[in-house]
Amino acid sequence: MSFKAFSDYLLLEKNYSQLTLKAYISDLEAFKEFISSEFQSDSIEQVNYQQIRNWIVSLVQSGITNRSINRKVSSLNTYYKFLLKTKTIKVNPLNKHKALKVSKKIQVPFSEEELQQVIEALHAATDFEGIRNRLIIELFYATGIRRIELVHLKLSDVDLSNKTLKVLGKRNKERFIPLIDSVCETINDYLDKRNDLETIRDTSYLFLTQKGVKIYETLVYRIINNYFSKVSAKVKRSPHILRHSFATHLLNQGANLNAVKELLGHSSLAATQVYTHNSIAELKKVYTNAHPRSKK
Repeated sequence: MSFKAFSDYLLLEKNYSQLTLKAYISDLEAFKEFISSEFQSDSIEQVNYQQIRNWIVSLVQSGITNRSINRKVSSLNTYYKFLLKTKTIKVNPLNKHKALKVSKKIQVPFSEEELQQVIEALHAATDFEGIRNRLIIELFYATGIRRIELVHLKLSDVDLSNKTLKVLGKRNKERFIPLIDSVCETINDYLDKRNDLETIRDTSYLFLTQKGVKIYETLVYRIINNYFSKVSAKVKRSPHILRHSFATHLLNQGANLNAVKELLGHSSLAATQVYTHNSIAELKKVYTNAHPRSKK
């Protein structure tokens, strides 16, 4: 069976990105292959939970993490919900499935000192790539945007007169993020260098390579990892850690959780609350230092 109708549903009704769509279809194809191999069946619409359970066991045995397995099963569950919606099936075989347990990963943000060291070092840069990299880091830290959101930023998304940035987030949801003065200054510096490029192929995009084409996700990761490896001993040095630092530092300074949620583009507070553990640690430190009963 073709997954065309399901793809259209995810794309048009659920507003899923092409990247997410590709992952869902890949998971369905993998499950279809398993069912065909193990049970000589070409239909994943007529399976029972035990067959799905066998697939999950095979994934565990192949060394795939519980987190990744849960994501694959979630793809399958979304498909069966779609089949219920279209009255193709009467019962979702994953109705009573419980997700595999995953350990909660506490992401350690960069400290304010580490960020300051990187930004100060980049202020010495005068060439196109140096100023572009400085803007990438400043923008991550000043807005908390995701890596994919930064890659797809367009020139038209930047409004320097109103000091705002328009970001297209998950499920094509737009949000506007305020820009601080220092970032606006770096944007102007970068645009001057961008205009001097010999060739610009991807004219509408904000961030370009030296060759004038749109930057890509692996390049952004390398930029962040390269600069922060010089000042930080943290194991993980990625764009997501900068997003994490943005949220944590705002909350440490007393920012409202709902406001941070809106800035990050989260659909629920639960996603934003992941970042509060560092804020609580900061509060404990302040409490211990300030409360009369805590002093020796």
